[in-house]
Amino acid sequence: MHRIIFCTFLKKKSEGQDYPPYPGKLGKKIYNEISKVAWKEWKLQQTKIINEEKLDMFNKNDRKKIEYYMKLFLFKNE
Repeated sequence: MHRIIFCTFLKKKSEGQDYPPYPGKLGKKIYNEISKVAWKEWKLQQTKIINEEKLDMFNKNDRKKIEYYMKLFLFKNE
């Protein structure tokens, strides 16, 4: 049985994540408020950002930057 949530990104009910896709408090928020469809959209956007800005995910500052962009993308209306 699929878990149905109200996705704050899509502004409608949709299938929720199977598990928190990100660690910590933010991961729990994503798990509860962001659908699989919205998360897939973010993953595509994330790839574009990493490539365009030549970010290195081994670099702590670059990981913080992508997290900032993730929050903007997923929760832009908060």
